[in-house]
Amino acid sequence: MAREEEKAKWIPPERIEDLYKATDGNSFTGINQPTAGPRSESPLPRGETPFQLYSLATPNGWKVGILLEELGIAYDAHVINIGKGEQFSSGFVGASPNSKIPAAVDFDGPGGEPMALMEGAAIMLYLCEKYPDFAVLPTGWERGKFTMQAAARLRSECLQWLFWQVGSQGSMTGNFGHFMVYAPPGQVDARNYGVARYGMEVQRLLDVLERHLAGIGDFRGSPGRCASGPRTFLVGEAYSVADMACLPWVLMLRGTGYDRPGQPRARDFLGLGRYPNVSAWVDRLASRPAVQRGMRVCAGSPKPWLKDGHPLNPATVGTSKL
Repeated sequence: MAREEEKAKWIPPERIEDLYKATDGNSFTGINQPTAGPRSESPLPRGETPFQLYSLATPNGWKVGILLEELGIAYDAHVINIGKGEQFSSGFVGASPNSKIPAAVDFDGPGGEPMALMEGAAIMLYLCEKYPDFAVLPTGWERGKFTMQAAARLRSECLQWLFWQVGSQGSMTGNFGHFMVYAPPGQVDARNYGVARYGMEVQRLLDVLERHLAGIGDFRGSPGRCASGPRTFLVGEAYSVADMACLPWVLMLRGTGYDRPGQPRARDFLGLGRYPNVSAWVDRLASRPAVQRGMRVCAGSPKPWLKDGHPLNPATVGTSKL
């Protein structure tokens, strides 16, 4: 028995490069490399407006698309095909050294100079601060709704949820999805471990949202139920950038993005039915036309709803009213 246990014990090789072969067969084998920088020479396209978005309709892309549509500002969108490695072009690397979508360039940046932007949440924060009148990030006296002290508290809460989305929700849900549908089919033990490890964490994070939306916790140090009861939105009972950032990864689990033939649906596998307040919150946000448009930014084409007669065309349903 001791010999069997010793034989089964994992011992890493001298160099990580000796393990790269084990990743063969995953959906991104052709583009995964341990180095940064451009792999091809081509400039980024540029449209007519100052703000240029380079993205794809994934959860990380959705959140910026949603904000742009809710703000109602002019922007051009450009599809970046990450399956073909377009994120490693010299133009894209110039905008995003990390070679991850979304990226953007604001040609009317600080001082009137171009401002390259990488990382979805950073792009969102930049837009919130550039367009404070829309009040998607509490900053002061906007709408006459908050005192300055209340706005400072709400801004802090909002930023905490934005950072929670980046530091926990997005990465953990993405890791779950990788092992659930993208990892090499033959790596059964690795996939079992990865799905269990990250799936359990995804459930815990969903429960963080569930408890908060149920009215538990008050951001004053108390873990108990707040007197005002269940929450409609994440911050201050007002729709904010926090909702826009945290929604997409829940939609990914609830939709079909991680569903594959022969496997249980991700929503059933994870038991999303046990989070009723999260479900109601998702329904509330997903009914907004700007959210529906934002999720379609760079879905095959830059803005597919602009076709005449499309049910989400702003000429048909109107623009956002935050």
